Amino acid sequence: MTILVTGASGHLGEALCRTLEAEGRAYKGADIKSGPYTSEAGDIADPDFAARIMKGASAVLHAATLHKPHVATHSMQAFVDTNITGTLNLLDAAVREGVESFIFTSTTSTFGEAMRPAKGSPAVLVTEDLPPIPKNIYGVTKLAAENICRLVHKKHKLPCLVLRTSRFFPEDDDSAVIRNGYDDLNAKVNELTYRRVDIADVVSAHMRALERAGDIGFGRYIISATTPFQTGDLEELGRDAPAVLKSYADYEGEYARRGWRMFDALDRVYVNDLARKELGWKPETDFVTALERLKRDEYPFHPLKAAIGKKGYHDQVFEDGPFPVDE
Repeated sequence: MTILVTGASGHLGEALCRTLEAEGRAYKGADIKSGPYTSEAGDIADPDFAARIMKGASAVLHAATLHKPHVATHSMQAFVDTNITGTLNLLDAAVREGVESFIFTSTTSTFGEAMRPAKGSPAVLVTEDLPPIPKNIYGVTKLAAENICRLVHKKHKLPCLVLRTSRFFPEDDDSAVIRNGYDDLNAKVNELTYRRVDIADVVSAHMRALERAGDIGFGRYIISATTPFQTGDLEELGRDAPAVLKSYADYEGEYARRGWRMFDALDRVYVNDLARKELGWKPETDFVTALERLKRDEYPFHPLKAAIGKKGYHDQVFEDGPFPVDE
């Protein structure tokens, strides 16, 4: 069984390839950029390239994409070419080759404006039932690609599972307010309560999806760390997140020791219940486990995160942050 990994030179792609290699599983990595885990270099928007890399593949982990950080630097057409046309090319090739399962890495950014309540309003509970309202071309094209996966499954019975991942990148935050107001690790640990997931858990979700795709057929799943918060917390989370958090975790002492602080308010809470139930996914890192590691002076995330390191999204350096932000 040879698994095709697209985006093999990217953060998630490398994590997937590293894991497959460590498990002794056959894979081939494809990316538009070269890298230590990329054996096939080319553009998935080219149908001939998509067809070539699909030869001999029994399953696909499709992580190649243009990301949100590219919105200000790439055209809408470039997003359509990579995220929509590229995905369709791969799906067409997968059907022709009789591939057993196709796992599409999507994003919680597809929910977009649906997760933006007015300041001081209750946080939004984000489940798979929340209707997406993409706010930029990234979200629009990822949602379109999800729906193409659904159509291909309906027409050709190709098992396709969509994993809507929350934040797992190691780069500095795109918000200047967060970058300037919080230590970077502080901000990322805070996010484990509502909008971040450890890279090792993203990988394990993909592996579970490979195993379950044939039985499920088609499905969409939120992949995020298990939140400590409950539905009844949403109103207060929109006003005073630290007060809510301390009812679930004894974090204040450790935060004080490090000079850290929790975000004042939260606008959303991602819920991973469906992925845990239907995929049998068991994420290992959440806010509480990260906090316990910090108390032991350990790194709060899986070593895989540090091993891969920061890859960045652009070849150039920007004065006002890791990448320009186009809202």
